[in-house]
Amino acid sequence: MKTKITFLLFFIFVNAFSQELPPIVKYTPNIYGAANQNWMISQSQNQYVFFANNEGLLEFNGSNWKLYPSPNETIIRSVKVIDNRIYTGCYMEFGFWSRQSSGILKYTSLSASIKSSILNDEHFWNILQYDQWVIFQSLNRLYIYDTKARTFKIIAPSSTITKSYQTSNSIYFQTVNEGLFELQSGKAHLVSNNPILKKNRIINVFAVADGLIVQTQLNGYYKLIGTAVSKFVTEADSQIETSSVYSSLILSDGSFAVGTVSNGVFILTKEGKLKFHISQNKGLSNNTALSLFEDIDNNLWVGLDNGINCINMQSPIQSFTDDTGALGTVYATKLHNGKLYVGTNQGLFCKNYKAKDEFKFIAGTKGQVWSLFEYQGTLFCGHDTGTYIINDGSAKCIFSQSGTWKFETVPYHENMLLQGNYYGISILEKVNNHWVFRNRIKGFNYSSRYFEITNSQEIYVSHEYKGIFRFQLDSKLFKASPFTAYSYPKKGRYSSLIKFNNQIYYAYKDGIFKLNPKTKQFNKDHLLSSVFENDEYTSGKLIVDDSNKIWLFSKNYIHYFSLSKLSNHFKKNVIPIPSSLTNSMLGFENIAQMSNSEYLIGTTDGFYSININDMIFKSYHVGITNIETNKLNEEVINSAINEEGSFKYNENNITFGYTVPEYDKYINAEYQYLLEGFQEEWSDWSSKSAVNFKNLPPGDYQFKVRAKFANTILQNVATYNFAISKPWYNTNLAVIIYFLLFLAAGHFINKAYLNYYRKQREKLIEENNLLLEIQELENEKQLMKLKNEQLTQDVDSKNRELAVSTMSLNSKNELLAFIKDDLKKTSESGASNVKSVITTINKNITEEDSWSIFKEAFDNADKDFLKKIKLAHPALTPNDLRLCAYLRLNLSSKEIAPLFNISVRSVEIKRYRLRKKMDLAHEQGLVEYIMEV
Repeated sequence: MKTKITFLLFFIFVNAFSQELPPIVKYTPNIYGAANQNWMISQSQNQYVFFANNEGLLEFNGSNWKLYPSPNETIIRSVKVIDNRIYTGCYMEFGFWSRQSSGILKYTSLSASIKSSILNDEHFWNILQYDQWVIFQSLNRLYIYDTKARTFKIIAPSSTITKSYQTSNSIYFQTVNEGLFELQSGKAHLVSNNPILKKNRIINVFAVADGLIVQTQLNGYYKLIGTAVSKFVTEADSQIETSSVYSSLILSDGSFAVGTVSNGVFILTKEGKLKFHISQNKGLSNNTALSLFEDIDNNLWVGLDNGINCINMQSPIQSFTDDTGALGTVYATKLHNGKLYVGTNQGLFCKNYKAKDEFKFIAGTKGQVWSLFEYQGTLFCGHDTGTYIINDGSAKCIFSQSGTWKFETVPYHENMLLQGNYYGISILEKVNNHWVFRNRIKGFNYSSRYFEITNSQEIYVSHEYKGIFRFQLDSKLFKASPFTAYSYPKKGRYSSLIKFNNQIYYAYKDGIFKLNPKTKQFNKDHLLSSVFENDEYTSGKLIVDDSNKIWLFSKNYIHYFSLSKLSNHFKKNVIPIPSSLTNSMLGFENIAQMSNSEYLIGTTDGFYSININDMIFKSYHVGITNIETNKLNEEVINSAINEEGSFKYNENNITFGYTVPEYDKYINAEYQYLLEGFQEEWSDWSSKSAVNFKNLPPGDYQFKVRAKFANTILQNVATYNFAISKPWYNTNLAVIIYFLLFLAAGHFINKAYLNYYRKQREKLIEENNLLLEIQELENEKQLMKLKNEQLTQDVDSKNRELAVSTMSLNSKNELLAFIKDDLKKTSESGASNVKSVITTINKNITEEDSWSIFKEAFDNADKDFLKKIKLAHPALTPNDLRLCAYLRLNLSSKEIAPLFNISVRSVEIKRYRLRKKMDLAHEQGLVEYIMEV
């Protein structure tokens, strides 16, 4: 019982969300930055759309929203664009907005001139236009403004006005309990006071060939032909009448749009057939449609009680959105025997194609449906629990050993199918006209979500986490040869493998690779790989449709390639629908061909259909919407758009806004800009509709912007010329002043330099003279040093000569003494005249004579020494002085003894006595002291 209730609720939910609808662009109050309620809508010649919002006049240019607060801080109830003016009406106030050169709207009050005539607490709910007159309608009066004469005429019916209406040639209004009136010659003329038109609140009046069609709030449509009123029956009368109609509109194709209080929007054909019912549970933001408006591109704008929606009525795309999650993420779709089958993460569903039937859940298929495959009139379903055969809305399981990913035919085996399973590949065989499981391929046990088989029964498998494998099937299809794993191309997330035009292709983030059947290696296909360039990769999923087209999905586009009719080359086609808008499941993208040009694409919340033959878009124009400048950290200033700009040097932070006023849900305009004088090349394509340049240097500039829509570059380029002036200190006058100051400064600097160099020259001369004097003194010092050195050398030479002489005298005296001693010995032995010889020798070795000779020579060599030593030590005797002289010559005691004709011991005694006379310290040497004197 519980299971039955679950399936019943599931069935109800699916039924509630089964209609394919035109794309709906939703704008919430958070997006447009104003209040929830929007009472009336209008569009200007430049295709900007305006809304009467609770907080003011709301403007939308296709890229940006701007709110202009109402002039008296009350709710704006009505808006109407007439020529270049936007007329609005609010509480006790009406007037118009006109666009300034800066692009900003400025309000001008019309009611101020007749303020005394306006009733207390009067609201202006509608604005109509007929020729040169503008009619402002309140609940009490019609204020008719003559735009040429600038005068007013007031029509005040005896009863409350419920609403006013406009057809191509007339202005109508209804009053409570009085009927329908028409303005004729500036007066109210009763058209009909039929009880039906008196009792029913009229929402709108439409002109048809034979009269009028009147839309009522609670009782549907009526035809008014002459004075006769008859019911105009529509297919949705019961639904519309219980929903309370608040707004209605006749569209350009003659169909009717009806906005209700509680049940969204109904679209009826001109014959009254229900075309679409769009409510909150079918994609509309809110069920209360306060206002309806058809724009130049035939989009239907809906002003809701909570937000704004734009329905792309003429779009080649229609979508089915499952906001409840009852249907779930669509993984596979298939048109089979007139039924549309949709496989999702919730199971398998079906409905009659192109009929108003609701989707029905196929019992027994609860869970993920991975693929749908038709072969020999049989529909196979690859399911998380196995393989099912689908027949007229029922499912039969024929394989349950593993989940099934996909199916492939087997070359030369018509009654067999390969199926890729969670654990390898298995064979289905047709026996007695029934498909049964035959066997599992032994030798390969990896998950086979993507695989292909060649005519030689060689199988290639792509595994997302292991890479590409290849193996050969035996002739009976039971066993696989040892498989080969490819190291290149590498494994990749969201990778896939497919056979297209009898060639096997592998795709992942680094590109798309084609198998070379001879070398059995994969080579990069540069044409197909170009799809993933410029960071466009989202998924490597490849799909081949029934008409032999290969489909790829990237970040901003859907691509498909087909064979050229005149060559074997691929023809590339692009559908400019970004993945962010299609809400596709990455790695599980799916597309199925419904007819020659119509395709169904699954999404995470339903699916959408697209007719590739209808992907033709009108030519738009790109325009600059605003130019803002500001000084650093100061408020923004809006500048004139249609005039050349001239800005001060410190107003060099400039923002340009631009737009293509289009409102398609699935196709976004992209922009390129170039600032000549600052850039050399166009910027990259971007969907951003504004650019800011900071700290631009002084100079002349030309800003250019161009746009691309539906992958086609628009014909026009919007331009704006402007100049940034130089600062006052960089103007021509300033340059002249700088030049004169430079000349004056140059004169004074030159004069100062001359004085400086003169002083420097004098200083240099003085310094040179001083240097010369110093050099001369240095030379003299050097000369004196050389002389002293020469004298020192001379003294040394004399000392050496004196030493030599002294030593000669000493040698002579020694020799004479030796001879004397020998003669004395001879004399003792009796020799005669020896005594006379001894006397002669004694004369030659006399000490006084030797000393006299030595002293004379010593004085010549060191004449001041003896005076200095005598002066220092007056007590010294001549013998002491003589000893000092010998010591000065650095003679040893042994060398001095013969000069005194005494022993060496006697010389030591003399030296000791000399130390005492000189009073030398014990540690001070005698010779060292004498040498230092």
